Amino acid sequence: MLTYTNNSFSSTGLLIGTGSALKTAGPGAILVAYGAIGFVVYIVMTALGEIACWVPLNGFANYGKRYCDEALGFACGYTYLIKYLILPANQLTAGALTMQYWIDRDRVNPGVWITVFLVVIMVINFLGVRFFGEIEFWLSSLKVVTCLGLIILLWVIALGGGPTHDRIGFRFWNDPGAFLHYTDSSKDLYIGGSTGRFVSFVAVLVTAVFAYLGTELVAITFSETRNPRRAIPKAVKLTLYRILVFYVLSILFVGMCVSAKDPLLLGASGTNAGASPFVIAIKNAKIDGLDHVINACILLFVMSAANSDVYVCSRALYSLAADGYAPKFFTKTNKLGVPYYGLVVSFLFCLLAYMNVSSGSAQVFEYFVNVVSLTGLIAWTCILTFHIGFMRALKAQGFDRNKDTVYRSPLQPYATYVSLGVCVLVILIKNFTVFLGDSFTYKNFITGYIILPVFFICYFGYKFFYKTKWLSPTEVDLDTFRDVIDAEFEQYEAEDAERKAVREAEGKKYDKEWFYEKFLGWIF
Repeated sequence: MLTYTNNSFSSTGLLIGTGSALKTAGPGAILVAYGAIGFVVYIVMTALGEIACWVPLNGFANYGKRYCDEALGFACGYTYLIKYLILPANQLTAGALTMQYWIDRDRVNPGVWITVFLVVIMVINFLGVRFFGEIEFWLSSLKVVTCLGLIILLWVIALGGGPTHDRIGFRFWNDPGAFLHYTDSSKDLYIGGSTGRFVSFVAVLVTAVFAYLGTELVAITFSETRNPRRAIPKAVKLTLYRILVFYVLSILFVGMCVSAKDPLLLGASGTNAGASPFVIAIKNAKIDGLDHVINACILLFVMSAANSDVYVCSRALYSLAADGYAPKFFTKTNKLGVPYYGLVVSFLFCLLAYMNVSSGSAQVFEYFVNVVSLTGLIAWTCILTFHIGFMRALKAQGFDRNKDTVYRSPLQPYATYVSLGVCVLVILIKNFTVFLGDSFTYKNFITGYIILPVFFICYFGYKFFYKTKWLSPTEVDLDTFRDVIDAEFEQYEAEDAERKAVREAEGKKYDKEWFYEKFLGWIF
């Protein structure tokens, strides 16, 4: 059986959400925005990696309970659950949006596609982890190959290697420009000059955050990983490479190949709303048929993401119930090990996608992006806070990070504090554009900030009810389970050394494991 793998990037946010960001701010602005948020995500992952390498725990709630405050762990756990309660509906919305590339919503109501996708996803999840893992492995592999292929193709198109032989280069960075002035047609609002460019840049930060959501999801498997003190650092290093390749290069090349004023961009004039900017680049290059193939791949990726999100949601509920933070009946499973009560809850929240029936898919997609991106920012903020508590505890209890830790987050403690500041700043300003102009877009304001009071209600409610306190650095438990992890690490290292010795004794300098470890493992 092939096991489930997470490729640590959001195909929905990257392949579909990029269109609205490009249209709003221009290619230069989104490159800077995605790069800046990418740096924050990398620091979040390195911080989480350092904590998990010390003692890998099951779920973010346990890290909060151990290094900071049980109430913070509870609030973080439920905020993360909310994220995966909403994400499947968002993915189904993206699926309906993608279908509109072929069939307009006036011909077939999006509710039809949502129903079909929802039935397929629920059937896959009810069939158990074996069937789920098999499907996800191949879809994730296809996702990686497709994204790498798209990057190469966009590079070729930009250099004039397409059928039109038009060497586009950085043409669209000059006209209409790399950094666009801010416009909002719904408010008849225009802000020019450097102020307008800055407003546009800040406005697309939320889209960049959405694209990176799920990067931290790999941490959920840390506690079940074989030899975590070797596997976790590798997973974190992979995050950096994937940010540079899948995000930075993709955003650079798509900004070279698609004009920010292209009428086919997401949501433009209400037509072809399902078109990804990657698909538009291929279509404009006159490569016949390939745009339909890529759009079909995007549809598969969106469904894969929805499938994974439903899985994670049901398991997150199971984990919270097992830790005593949710009703115990959520721990009940069927013969295939499926927590069916959690799956039912996820199904009920998937019904939010039917908002598409009465509203435009692009608008509903934007609302969901607003809500989900804030849950991701809060989760990153909590992880960075856990890391600060961990570093303070190490120092207070006489440990040396340079000697006693297997893996260390770089540029510390400054990187964590700077990233924490960026996360808090983006949380506060992410939807400031609702206050611009003469009208107040209350829907964007509500969807943009509704999770924030929910988080504080969870935190202070749990704190006051259970009388928890913030742990001082000397009170943090750095020892429980560490001896077990140390023993496992020594055992795995001895086994690896033995395998290497056997291979060398047999005269085999390379074998299948070595090849996968050095090459395929870094891609997949």
